[in-house]
Order: sequence, then structure tokens, then C-alpha cells
Amino acid sequence: MFEHVSVLLNEAIDGLNIKSDGIYVDCTLGAGGHSAEILKRIDTGHLYCFDQDEEAIQAATERLQNISNHFTIIHTNFKNIKSVLYDQGIEHVDGILFDLGVSSPQFDEGYRGFSYNYDAKLDMRMDMNQSLSAYDIVNTYSYEQLVKILYRYGDEKYAKNIARNIERQRNIKPIETTFELVDIIKQSIPAAAKRKSGHPAKKTFQAIRIAVNDELNVFEDALHDSLDLLNINGRIAVITFHSLEDKICKYTFNEVSTIPKLPKGMPIVPDNLKPKFQKITKKPIVASDEELNINHRAHSAKLRIIERIEKDEEK
Repeated sequence: MFEHVSVLLNEAIDGLNIKSDGIYVDCTLGAGGHSAEILKRIDTGHLYCFDQDEEAIQAATERLQNISNHFTIIHTNFKNIKSVLYDQGIEHVDGILFDLGVSSPQFDEGYRGFSYNYDAKLDMRMDMNQSLSAYDIVNTYSYEQLVKILYRYGDEKYAKNIARNIERQRNIKPIETTFELVDIIKQSIPAAAKRKSGHPAKKTFQAIRIAVNDELNVFEDALHDSLDLLNINGRIAVITFHSLEDKICKYTFNEVSTIPKLPKGMPIVPDNLKPKFQKITKKPIVASDEELNINHRAHSAKLRIIERIEKDEEK
């Protein structure tokens, strides 16, 4: 069954400052935890939900139908947020939520290949209709490409060792399962390093998952489109679980909420240079001790919120 404990649930929903007649978007439907709370707070408004995972959509549909019918679920990647909403006749919205990362069921159901704790085919696709999988990356990407992925997305200190051993093993036979990859990773990391922190395969699996789903580029593009979609007083709430995701969010929010550097002696900031957004969270909100005690996946979560305060000039 597709069940998932939503992280920073109350903080994110409160941060959206929901109006009963507003139009809202949950870019990461998952099991529907955040969507359910948004739906409870709207009356004449509407909620649009995005997800690539058919199992998640089935489970969330049943959950949301028990609350109201003021929602539409869209089976696609949230990178298509602007074009899909335009197709629905929606040009502006009052709030958008991103809860990034992989849902608990995708980790816990071993056959999806996301987890190093279950033996399964190497997959890691959030959208099962997508062609590129973890198998393809592990077995066809060059040594240099693998090193880059492991360094950039996993901050893996032993990326070169792992990539070299992957290359050596696949020359003998294809690497087909998660446990085969785990064994290679374990052989690539010194014993002393393996004892220091967590599972030795954690960083590599994270890096490959991000690469399979192009998560960082998709998020950055969708975040900029989301800013364009906001009404005045509309808000975006973003929950990240990875430092690179948080960095994208932080820099993007800083960029659109900060006055650019002005020439010396300019007495007044011209209207066209005034920021159109203000940050609601100066620093990211993190999980409380109470939440950390009941949900270990909240440890790395950070919530940032921004609000539109001015319209864009007519183009």
C-alpha cells in the first residue's frame, strides 16, 4: 500500500497562507498528505496535483475524493507545470508546493530499485514510462561520466574507485541488480571509511537516482516557471532533502527578492528594479525534535517560502 509520512506538513501548509477560493498546485502529490491538507482549506477554489507515479496517483485519488472534488490530478512531471496549467485555462495561481525527494513507498517497495536495502533490478525511474534507467547509466555511461555524477550529485569521496570498479565489472557481465552494485561499492571504499557513516552505498544510489530523473535541472526550470505563475500575495513553499536542491532554491529566491546592485548616488530605486518577491523565511525551517523522533526522513528536510508582492511589467 502506498503510504508516506509527509515532512514539515503543518509548516508548509501554514506557509502557503491558503485562501478558501484560491487556486493551488501540489507539484509532488505522492501519497497526498500535503494535498489533503490543502484541499481541506479550500471551498470554492481548486487544487491541481502533479505526479509521475501511477501507484501514487491511485492511492492519492482515493484519499482526496474523501475530502472533496475540488482537485485535478495530472499524470506528468512537474517540469510541465506552466504548459499543462495553461492547457487547463489557468494562467495564475495562489500557491505552489514542492516536496522534493523520493516518497517512502518508492524506497520501501524494493522492486523499484531505489534502495540499497532490497535486491531488485537497477531501475530508479520515478516515471516508469521513461526509457533511461539506473541500469543504463551504470552499464553504458563512460568512466568520466560516472565520476562526474557521483561527485556532483552524491559528494562521493571515492567516486573514482567506484566508477573504475563498475567499469571493470561490466566488462565481464552487465550489472543488473541493486545488490550487485552495492557489492561493487563496498569493494571500492576502504574499510575504515565504511565504518564512519551510514551505508556505504547511500551516496552513490542518491547520485544515480538524481541523474536518472534529471532532478536538479527539472526542479530549477519548474521553480522559475512557478514564480511566473504566482498571483500577487501568492506563495511558493519548497521542501528539499538535498544540499544541491536547497542551494538552487536559496539562490533563486535570493535572486528574485533582492535589489540589484545600483550605481553610486542613485537616490531612488526605479520601479522596474524593485524586487517582485519577498522571502517569508529568512532561514530555512527545519523539523522539530518531535517530528524527528517519529520520522527519521525529516532530518535533512529544509523548507523555504517566498511570496509575490508586485506584478511583472506587461511584456
